[in-house]
Amino acid sequence: MAKAIPRIGSRRNGRIGSRKSARRIPKGVIHVQASFNNTIVTVTDVRGRVVSWSSVGTCGFKGTRRGTPFAAQTAAANAIRTVVDQGMQRVEVMIKSLGLGRDAALRAIHEVVYY
Repeated sequence: MAKAIPRIGSRRNGRIGSRKSARRIPKGVIHVQASFNNTIVTVTDVRGRVVSWSSVGTCGFKGTRRGTPFAAQTAAANAIRTVVDQGMQRVEVMIKSLGLGRDAALRAIHEVVYY
């Protein structure tokens, strides 16, 4: 019979738990794509690797309420809270499209980062 191949991430190897909290990211880029129907907020590091993301649909908004500024504000706050806890201090913001959530997402980013 063949010998069993040990899995790298198994509990028997002693590596238990998540490595996400161990990463320290001092500087990042926040991408906001605000269309008329949805707003997607993605937080990446400087090299472009995604650290956290959120959209209005994942925050629980359905239908026409997904295009509102309040929904965009909620999505931006959800995406940023996790990376602020990881130690992100400097941020660049890239805004794309012409949706209603552009300004609200920018205000939410400013509010969470500075307060």
